[in-house]
Amino acid sequence: MGLPEERGRSGSGSRGQEEAGAGGRARSWSPPPEVSRSAHVPSLQRYRELHRRSVEEPREFWGDIAKEFYWKTLCPGPFLRYNFDVTKGKIFIEWMKGASTNICYNVLDRNVHEKKLGDKVAFYWEGNEPGETTQITYHELLVQVCQFSNVLRKQGIQKGDRVAIYMPMIPELVVAMLACARIGALHSIVFAGFSSESLCERILDSSCSLLITTDAFYRGEKLVNLKELADEALQKCQEKGFPVRCCIVVKHLGRAELGMGDSPSQSPPIKRSCPDVQGKLKEKSKRVQPQISWNQGIDLWWHELMQEAGDECEPEWCDAEDPLFILYTSGSTGKPKGVVHTVGGYMLYVATTFKYVFDFHAEDVFWCTADIGWITGHSYVTYGPLANGATSVLFEGIPTYPDVNRLWSIVDKYKVTKFYTAPTAIRLLMKFGDEPVTKHSRASLQVLGTVGEPINPEAWLWYHQVVGAQRCPIVDTFWQTETGGHMLTPLPGATPMKPGSATFPFFGVAPAILNESGEELEGEAEGYLVFKQPWPGIMRTVYGNHERFETTYFKKFPGYYVTGDGCRRDQDGYYWITGRIDDMLNVSVREKIGPIATPDYIQNAPGLPKTRSGKIMRRVLRKIAQNDHDLGDTSTVADPSVISHLFSHRCLTIQ
Repeated sequence: MGLPEERGRSGSGSRGQEEAGAGGRARSWSPPPEVSRSAHVPSLQRYRELHRRSVEEPREFWGDIAKEFYWKTLCPGPFLRYNFDVTKGKIFIEWMKGASTNICYNVLDRNVHEKKLGDKVAFYWEGNEPGETTQITYHELLVQVCQFSNVLRKQGIQKGDRVAIYMPMIPELVVAMLACARIGALHSIVFAGFSSESLCERILDSSCSLLITTDAFYRGEKLVNLKELADEALQKCQEKGFPVRCCIVVKHLGRAELGMGDSPSQSPPIKRSCPDVQGKLKEKSKRVQPQISWNQGIDLWWHELMQEAGDECEPEWCDAEDPLFILYTSGSTGKPKGVVHTVGGYMLYVATTFKYVFDFHAEDVFWCTADIGWITGHSYVTYGPLANGATSVLFEGIPTYPDVNRLWSIVDKYKVTKFYTAPTAIRLLMKFGDEPVTKHSRASLQVLGTVGEPINPEAWLWYHQVVGAQRCPIVDTFWQTETGGHMLTPLPGATPMKPGSATFPFFGVAPAILNESGEELEGEAEGYLVFKQPWPGIMRTVYGNHERFETTYFKKFPGYYVTGDGCRRDQDGYYWITGRIDDMLNVSVREKIGPIATPDYIQNAPGLPKTRSGKIMRRVLRKIAQNDHDLGDTSTVADPSVISHLFSHRCLTIQ
């Protein structure tokens, strides 16, 4: 792909890193001509024209995009109002306030009735075991969402209520979140890998009146008794004076005993039609089916409620600035922040980023490997793809089960064209060499993407050369839970790529780099990454704590949204994320950094406590430094053994 001298290379990733190297201008890879020819944005010049308009005329730019969606009532006043400067009053952002719509109607009803996509597959579901599969069309998804919307309304859920969802990656998770959106309730999805304490904390913080969960599921070889964890969380809520009145349970692990047919009005059946995996399935049938405790008066089976529900449900028409969902992200104090996204702006932003960043076309099969419990899954498993009428893969399993071929066998099985995963997964699979990848065709792949943290050049080159066979552009996306969608990213047909760089801002995004004094730096520079004006997908507040929202994102540099990340801009204008701004320590000789800045103690460590997306948990490090074992919520830590090691090898300090 790209430069002639690069096309012929088949060297290892490490060799490629030297060739891509630092120490001078980083080498770039041009978009392949065959991608550019059919791309929505076919050149860097066209990108620059669109970006300039989006920043200089945001109301007109996003107003044109808004016309592609259904609005029950149009915006009666200003299309955009905002204040980013805490010295001038309350921080607020309003896109299309007064216009009314429903995001569920836009991603389902319109696709089925207006765009005639009812028979198109919305999701290919691939279970933990390779033989567990099903698919669900747009029409089937609409019917199930309407039924479950009626279920929620029958349980007393109304517009503005909060509903907690604690489920693995199964189709019912998508149904549940869209049903909440249909009736104007806020979904608060809690990753199924989190503890009962984490679930309880999130239920309490947003006063959720109903919980939706699952009996149990397998993640690789590991059995997760989710209902037991949900029961523990609800018991903790009761003890803290907040009883949750209803818990709806999907019979997932015990699905086979229900003997369900293929009716779309019920949970999708599991189809076991692959003869080559029958042995593995028999092996799985011997696995433990955990006993599920049942709380009469609180617990209700999903399938029983769905059998009684009607399959039509009028959507609740919501203001564009009504809240759509709450998603918690870990805070430096240990108390998670409830990030609030709203209906109209979020819909426009995730639909637009999905279309342009992945260069989506109607025949694509898209696969984002992220769990819906994270913002990536919200935006690029559910809302973004469905808003574009896309077919996606929904994957319950893990990359290494039953073997390290799993991802690439799924790519071939469903002819995936656009593939989006995390650098963590890429580095993991690199360890097993090229053969598990190259034994599969992967001929369908056209665009690769990365999300969650900056990708190191060695991993980028392996992803490009081995997975993409040097013919697939890589979109290295930078964004946050708080931003709703991509902020800095290449576009597949337009942007020359540099390994490790998130390249340029997406439409509507106006980045700046500030020094410690808050002065904007021009040209080549390194400092704080901030954004100068709002984009439609920006969060609107921290649930129940607007002061925390203002303090966290706007107080340090009035007039800017502060990402908390450091950033470098090179001589070509490319942006490189350098990490959380307070994760960096200048390790040097005593004479160079001076006596005041010299650390009292330095502790070597094989690793640091990081979340699954690669962010260092600084509050945990502070607790270790203080020898304080009261760590608060650590369920987001990817490898808890790191914490134990840091405590056991902690420096001896003299008080």
